[in-house]
Amino acid sequence: MYEFFPLLAVGAVLGVLSTIFIIAYLTIRKQKEAIGFDRNMDDREITRRLLVYAKPYWKNFALVLCVMLFSISYDIVAPILMGNIVEMIKADFAMSELLSLVIIYASILIVSLISTYVQAIVLQKTGQKIISRIREDLFTHIESLSHNQLHSIPVGKLVTRVTNDTGAISMMFTNLIVNLIKNCFIIIGVLIAMLCLNYMLTLMVLCFVPFIVLFTVVFRKFSRKAYRRTKDATTDINTFLSENLSGMKIIQIFNREEQKKDEFDAKNKKLGRSKMGEMLVFSIFRPLVYMLYVSSLLCLLYLSGRGYINQVEFLGQTISSGVLVSFYSFVNKFFNPIQNLAEQFNWMQSAFASAEKIFTIFDMVPEVTDAEDAIELESVEGNIEFRDVWFAYKPDEWVLKGVSFKVNAGDTVAFVGSTGSGKTTILSLLCRNYDIQKGQIFVDGHDIRTVKISSLRRHFGQMLQDVFLFSGTIRSNILLGLEGVDDEAVMQACRYVNADHFINKLADGLDEPVRDRGNNFSAGQRQLLSFARTIVHKPAVMILDEATANIDTETELLIQDSLEKMMNIGTMLMVAHRLSTIQHADNIIVLSHGRIIEQGNHASLLEQKGRYYDLYRMQFEKERLLKS
Repeated sequence: MYEFFPLLAVGAVLGVLSTIFIIAYLTIRKQKEAIGFDRNMDDREITRRLLVYAKPYWKNFALVLCVMLFSISYDIVAPILMGNIVEMIKADFAMSELLSLVIIYASILIVSLISTYVQAIVLQKTGQKIISRIREDLFTHIESLSHNQLHSIPVGKLVTRVTNDTGAISMMFTNLIVNLIKNCFIIIGVLIAMLCLNYMLTLMVLCFVPFIVLFTVVFRKFSRKAYRRTKDATTDINTFLSENLSGMKIIQIFNREEQKKDEFDAKNKKLGRSKMGEMLVFSIFRPLVYMLYVSSLLCLLYLSGRGYINQVEFLGQTISSGVLVSFYSFVNKFFNPIQNLAEQFNWMQSAFASAEKIFTIFDMVPEVTDAEDAIELESVEGNIEFRDVWFAYKPDEWVLKGVSFKVNAGDTVAFVGSTGSGKTTILSLLCRNYDIQKGQIFVDGHDIRTVKISSLRRHFGQMLQDVFLFSGTIRSNILLGLEGVDDEAVMQACRYVNADHFINKLADGLDEPVRDRGNNFSAGQRQLLSFARTIVHKPAVMILDEATANIDTETELLIQDSLEKMMNIGTMLMVAHRLSTIQHADNIIVLSHGRIIEQGNHASLLEQKGRYYDLYRMQFEKERLLKS
């Protein structure tokens, strides 16, 4: 046995030095990533940001760590007890002594099981609270993004971030962090116990450490890439599904089912290949660790067998049958946590890849934000002024060019012009859906950039051409969470805009279910519901963007009557292609290529015989031909 000591000692020293070198290498590599050598997010940064969410629950984690020590005690003490029992059985023993050891063994096992149960319960509750907080913060952050930012991100990608990716990091808080610490403690505790039992056999085990660390480093490199590919492919397929399921009607109308199926198959195969890449990386890593375990076990059996048979004594230690049994169990408990670490490392890479995607969304700075000294508008009269406003969605591609006009409180102002002239853009800028590049916009004398966005939008009611209804009921879609409004007030708003004509015919009235996007109602009915929604919220300024487009004649008469009533409520800004709906407007502003070319009331613009006159005449001729 003695002749193996120099070899084992050298192997153990090399193992420790190799481990230190690899850890140093990883540290330097991470520092490079942190200062920008790698465009992907650094692991330490991800960990730091995730632990921010865990910080409020540090007491729970401290409790789990304390409880965890009891469960670890079984892994450390059990092999020693087993060795003592073997030694006792081999020699002459008293039944009372053996029974005592068995009772101690069973007691430690029961305490370990109870500790594991308590640990699991506390971690699950804490982890779910943390994940819920992350989802809430992520959704709130998405709500704060501007229209321009939201239009640049596919809906399917956002859905994946809020659901799939937050779910992937759930395991990190409910299992990974504590178990990683637990496994590290077990490895350290097992090594200390092994050193106390036999130095030489422990040195033999340490010779395998550098190989484990080396495999882990290689695994880390390839697994992160594999998980990133999987996350990207998952996002891609979710985005495809979100868009194409919403547009299935168009796909069927144009008979493009086969083409879309081929596209889906390609994305599905890409996801399948990325999943196979994950499994390939992990299927190579774990068998390698298991191979090291078997190799160390064979070395243990050979060296300890020789020592036991020859009764070699070294440094005052002999290898007895009890030591052999204990070491056999300790080697298993030494490599078992390492194999668990491999699996947990596998999940950790998935969690980090998901966290990377989530924090990418968090790092998007909202383009439209409140100023530090933004004020709260308690009330709005409805005076509006655009002063030399310039705006572009893309740099140097101006949509509005020096637009200036005034709207007095209570007036009805309509915007007309060809497609792309800037009509809808003006209405979007007024509510700060986008921020202008040059000029100023005033509401009641206040520059809107000095007003809190929530305060500003609270006084505006927008009715768009494409009405969006949420799944729920008619009542919930009208109120949108507004509290303190009873059914009578809701129905009064519906009667005011003539929506009661069809609501009263429904079996459930206000409780009538609304399916996805309101597809169980006609375009006109959805528009009337949007009118009622606006009236209930009592805005000071109402915005109508082509609210009468694509409406049947019968419903148009109801909407026209509703518009005439709503003009008496407050300031109204309208965009309409049907000039018949704006003839009673106080001011009509004609736009062309982002500039105001005419403005005045209906009669004065007809007298000018300019652009508005041409538009009116063409529309009048078109309607006359249709009637004939």
